[in-house]
Amino acid sequence: MTYKETLDWMFGQLPAYQQKGKVAYNGKMDNIQAFSSYLLHPETKFKSIHVAGTNGKGSSSHMLASILQEAGYKVGLYTSPHLKDFRERIKINGKTIRKKEVVRFIKKNKVFLEENRLSFFEMTVGMAFDYFAQQHVDIAVVEVGLGGRLDSTNILKPEVALITNIGMDHLEMLGDTLSKIAVEKAGIIKEDTPVVISEHQEEIAEVFTSIAASKHAKLVFADQTILKTFKTSLLGNYQNKNVKGVLAVLNELKDFSIKKRHIKRGLKRVVKNTGLLGRWQILDKYPMTICDTAHNKEGLTYVIDQLGQQEFNELHMVLGFVKEKDLDGILPLLPQKARYYFCRPNIIRGLDATILAKKANGLGLFGKSYGSVDKAFRAAKKKAGKDDLIFIGGSTFTVAEVV
Repeated sequence: MTYKETLDWMFGQLPAYQQKGKVAYNGKMDNIQAFSSYLLHPETKFKSIHVAGTNGKGSSSHMLASILQEAGYKVGLYTSPHLKDFRERIKINGKTIRKKEVVRFIKKNKVFLEENRLSFFEMTVGMAFDYFAQQHVDIAVVEVGLGGRLDSTNILKPEVALITNIGMDHLEMLGDTLSKIAVEKAGIIKEDTPVVISEHQEEIAEVFTSIAASKHAKLVFADQTILKTFKTSLLGNYQNKNVKGVLAVLNELKDFSIKKRHIKRGLKRVVKNTGLLGRWQILDKYPMTICDTAHNKEGLTYVIDQLGQQEFNELHMVLGFVKEKDLDGILPLLPQKARYYFCRPNIIRGLDATILAKKANGLGLFGKSYGSVDKAFRAAKKKAGKDDLIFIGGSTFTVAEVV
């Protein structure tokens, strides 16, 4: 099979959450445990940092990888979803897995994958862990896909676990309260393994305290213990919370030599070292054009606050969401003094732009609907003056079509 044929086959197996949402959520560990055994437990052959959370886990994972690279280590990085190319999910020192490695892995294990009906995400996790083991990485930074407790990545026994922020997202799978969601995220806490919580949230702090105590795991609330931080090349005021979590993780990481200069340089070179895209990313300056992958109430709150600090004549908002988003919670956050361009990201889960426009117009957010992200973006660029600001967001998949 060619690389394209291989990807088509992978996406054609049990539904990928990226494409179809809840129907693709397995909620079981049986398949990944069986696959790990078949692959001779590659996750036991490298050290790791496991990262969960509602917002900030992607940025935090890339920061950690960048710093560890600056310290001279061979660093695996597993994240999801990808923006442009599947291979973004699996990197070593910022370089994506080669196409031929993807093809080789699927070809070698295809019979097992078909017979055991593994999902897209399960086979991808197996591929990443096998690749990291084969390439003898010193450490891998692994981002949870969804939740934590029942996520396929949770076969890891990491050196340190990091949980960033807990927000109301994926309610249909993780629970309809912050406490229920926190329990799912806290499922990555392991026996006698330190866990860092980036942000102390009063209403759920006890969830982490209780579960960590039951596991005899050292618990650190980063925003209560890290007093001094460093600047990062990742833009957006919300990154300060992520930096604190990252620094606290490094404090707990044993047997790795990481100096202050590695931290400062790593935080300033995140994009260059890891290739991270879509976090308050500036696409153009005239007019100022910014995209951000924030896609839930908590994440968008930070983004809207940041937009309010920018200087511009008129604000143009290119927005597209997936169907399951809580629009009643999200839309009231958005500025009414803006021109809106509503669109549908090009995936099965994409919310129809006319439905979004009708809902938004009813809340005083006026604009038109467009048949695609590209058409909406083009319309915004045509309308915007050089001193205006264009923002693209609402979904990872909306951003993926413009970066």
